[in-house]
Amino acid sequence: MSSAEYATSLGWSLVALVLAVVVVRIAISYARRRGMLDQPGQRRSHTLPTPRGGGIGIVAACVVVLPGVLRSLPGAWPVQVVAALAIALLLVAAIGWWDDHRPLRQWPRLGVQLLATGLFGAALLASADLSWWWWPLLVLAGGWSINLHNFMDGIDALLAQQGIVVAAGIGCLAASVAQPALAGAGFAVAAACLGFWFYNRPPARIFMGDVGSGSVGLLLFALAAMLWRIQPALLWPALILGSSFIADASLTLLNRFLHGRRWYAPHREHLYQWLVRSGRTHRRAAGWYLCWNLLFAAPVAFAARLHPAMALPACLAVYTAAGATWIVIKRRCVRRASQKDRHVTP
Repeated sequence: MSSAEYATSLGWSLVALVLAVVVVRIAISYARRRGMLDQPGQRRSHTLPTPRGGGIGIVAACVVVLPGVLRSLPGAWPVQVVAALAIALLLVAAIGWWDDHRPLRQWPRLGVQLLATGLFGAALLASADLSWWWWPLLVLAGGWSINLHNFMDGIDALLAQQGIVVAAGIGCLAASVAQPALAGAGFAVAAACLGFWFYNRPPARIFMGDVGSGSVGLLLFALAAMLWRIQPALLWPALILGSSFIADASLTLLNRFLHGRRWYAPHREHLYQWLVRSGRTHRRAAGWYLCWNLLFAAPVAFAARLHPAMALPACLAVYTAAGATWIVIKRRCVRRASQKDRHVTP
């Protein structure tokens, strides 16, 4: 990217940051007036009633900024892809916003989410004349990303910082292959998440809510899919960047299946929740994920970008290491929590 392209991307990112900050501040007042408060409880990790729905700030910023970024910078994306992304984001945000006001059953939510990812996936494939055999995989991957990030939104700052790191990382990957429009989109999403993070850092003044967690999941999926559409080998570095969340959510879901529990029921069995249950603060638990992302995942991702032949082996190695780390740390957390409360069940 040239200096002019970086300057334009920075300008769009600043707009996204300011919009997110302003809208989240409004959302705090709105949530308090409407009584949209998450109350402390057995399955929750906070101790004070806290407003929810702050993720609307991320949505508003991205709906305004992403079309401009993706169409104005070099490497501009087709109108149908940009429009499909905007519509998909609005669909996922709308069903999440509804759920934040009046909880819905899981199936209507899932139906709208799959509709959104199906619409975006169809536009992406049509724009590149790719095989439609990829479409079911894109739909399922998008639906999983939306729900995965919803599952992982449970303590202060965790999802916001993940959105910042992964979106910015994808932006850097796009910039490294001379794709300013996609790079700018990644940086804009990261900036929007940063605007929300200012209010969500411990102790959180507002939670993201389903409107935000599902939307962040969709946006990170869309950025990774667009990177894959440009250069398929770049999918592996993108997956490495998201390894902490993907490994935690996937292994937790697998563990619940093996123990005969409902995967969609509220619970506190993710690793980050066990870290809090065993006595760590939200700040410290989120810090562990940030350390993994910055000190391990990001360097390996960019090494994989520099050596494409090693990208898949590197991705497999990272997820093997993530799985082993998840098992070891969770066992220690369970033992530590059990010492505090003999009725804790792993």
